[in-house]
Amino acid sequence: MLTLLFIALLLTDVAVRLWLASRQIRHVARHRDEVPPEFAARIGLHSHQRAADYTVARAKLTMIERVFDAAVLVGLTLLGGLQAIDTFVAGLTSHDFLRQLLFIGAVVGLLAVIGLPFTLWRQFKLEARFGFNRMTPRLFISDAIKGALVGVALGLPLAAVVLWLMAAAGPFWWLWAWGVWTAFNMLILVLYPSVIAPLFNSFKPLDDPALADRIKTLATRCGFSLNGLFVMDGSKRSAHGNAYFTGFGRARRIVFFDTLLARLNADEIEAVLAHELGHFARRHIVKRIVISFALALGFFALLGWLAQQPAFYEGLGVVPQLGGRNDAMALILFFLVVPVFTFLFTPLSSWYSRRAEFEADAYARDQSSADRLTSALIKLYDDNAATLTPDPVHSAFYDSHPPAAVRIRHLNATPA
Repeated sequence: MLTLLFIALLLTDVAVRLWLASRQIRHVARHRDEVPPEFAARIGLHSHQRAADYTVARAKLTMIERVFDAAVLVGLTLLGGLQAIDTFVAGLTSHDFLRQLLFIGAVVGLLAVIGLPFTLWRQFKLEARFGFNRMTPRLFISDAIKGALVGVALGLPLAAVVLWLMAAAGPFWWLWAWGVWTAFNMLILVLYPSVIAPLFNSFKPLDDPALADRIKTLATRCGFSLNGLFVMDGSKRSAHGNAYFTGFGRARRIVFFDTLLARLNADEIEAVLAHELGHFARRHIVKRIVISFALALGFFALLGWLAQQPAFYEGLGVVPQLGGRNDAMALILFFLVVPVFTFLFTPLSSWYSRRAEFEADAYARDQSSADRLTSALIKLYDDNAATLTPDPVHSAFYDSHPPAAVRIRHLNATPA
């Protein structure tokens, strides 16, 4: 029964994704030769066509990647890939706990290697074709090595603790594991700005006293306590620009991509930052954290039950180990197949995110102005080659931000 349900949902997942991508491609191509009237005075036809071509290229790559990922998932589950890996690892050591850790590491490493060709193509072909890639092969390798080391340093202890809890904490191990996972994520929120992020990028204090004073005044007015204003060297990897605030509690800081500062004027930067602070003021970050932790609790509880069901393993192509524990297999199976079972809930998450964006825009309008934010957004759409004419159905399903025309229309129509 589980096998049939899994196959049905996976086929639905692939079919819906391909249908949505094909809609996006056709819709964007159909509107490629005319700039929407509300943007015609600010964005030229060449830029509009570039954004259309970039969107279509990304959608086509996504279609190929999703079919490939689905084939890999079937290969790992129903065709016995995970079973073979587990058997191979079991031949390397008789220590059951070590076997399980090695199994998790082997699967994670294999998935990273399998996905590497798409990552390379996206970075050095697709992004380079449209003038966005600034990463060198040497920097890519450096990032990959650092990422792997950070992943091992953080992920291995977490996996070890969860596996130990599964074996030693009794039937309610999942509750303890959820507590550990929650504490781990809170720790990452604190460590990321000052410990993890600097491993990959350099962060320098904002060297513009007038702009810094203006931002500090805005932050104070919004009730946002700062631990610093920093500029990140995003230009060494990509031409895309952004700004964000990160950290937790006293570790909060505002970070600007250097590409953003080079493109926007002071009024526009303040408006973009006011939008980001709107997420803080409307407690979007806290709400998302609470929702994610609540969902995680439900998933851990479900995993706690499924891990005890032989049908869970057998229905997904695995024969449980009789001479050892199957905790690592349960973890891997669960996290591999959960996206298939939850995919159709994607529009709900997207809708919630877009609603938050509208609220943050309204906050930015009140703290800065609609005209300033509109001007900044149009520049960012242009620079990042974001399509102005997405397919409405595709956008409703996936997009975390409202379509450009809808967003600007909503921003300027909202009463002051």
